[in-house]
Parts: sequence; structure tokens; C-alpha cells
Amino acid sequence: MAEILQIEIVTPERMVINDRATEIAMPGKNGYLGILPGHAPLITELSVGQIAYRSEGGKVQRLAVAWGFAEVLPDKVTIMAELAERSEDIDVSRARQEKEAAEKLLSNIPPSEDQSAALDSLKRANAWIEVADRANGEMGNLLP
Repeated sequence: MAEILQIEIVTPERMVINDRATEIAMPGKNGYLGILPGHAPLITELSVGQIAYRSEGGKVQRLAVAWGFAEVLPDKVTIMAELAERSEDIDVSRARQEKEAAEKLLSNIPPSEDQSAALDSLKRANAWIEVADRANGEMGNLLP
């Protein structure tokens, strides 16, 4: 059984991560998934949230992700995301502005109308803020 996983995270625009990890946590459609080397093959849909992985050196790396798919093999995880951003690349002030705009929009949409776009914007902004905040603080636990 492999002791290391290759992790690749790509968006339509670029390769975001190409690294090696000892464990990975990612937001599946129905909750967070924990992946270790030797995991059974699987394909899953991703939600909005945080991807965290422990690199070979033991450091936890965090990324914000919004939607996509992940392919898990015993020795490799490939994540194809609509949006993904490393914690150190997140513009927190922009994310906070997006959160405020989404909250304002939600407060003005009548309950009878579709709120899904505003809710998606709010979830995405919250995920970006959380990833940036966690990257600057506690580093041990992978799960949010």
C-alpha cells in the first residue's frame, strides 16, 4: 500500500496544486471526506468548502474550493474544481465585501423567489474567509 498520495487540484484556468500528501480532507456533496493512501477508488462531486491536506513534511495546506469533482485512486487524488484558491492567495477584504453583498441581497429577496444564487455567493465567501482565517491560526486538524 502506498504511504503517499499525489494530489492535483485544477480549475479551468490553471493547475492550482501539484503536491504529495499523507492525508486529505475535502468537501463532498454530502459532507467532508477523509482520504488516506490506499483509499478505494471513487469519484465524488464536491461542494463549497475547504480542502486541507498534510504535506510530506507534516505541514497542513488549505484551499478554498467551490464545486467540482474529485477522482480518488489508491495513490492519487485529482480534484477538478470550478473555483479553487490557496489560503495565501485569498483576498480576505474582497471575500468580506462579497459576503456583505450576498447577505444584503438575501435580505431583499422575497422568500417566494429563488435565493439559490445569493446563497451560493454567501457560502463561497464564507468558505474563502474561513480558509484564510484557519491558515493563519491552528494548523493541526484537517477538518473544519
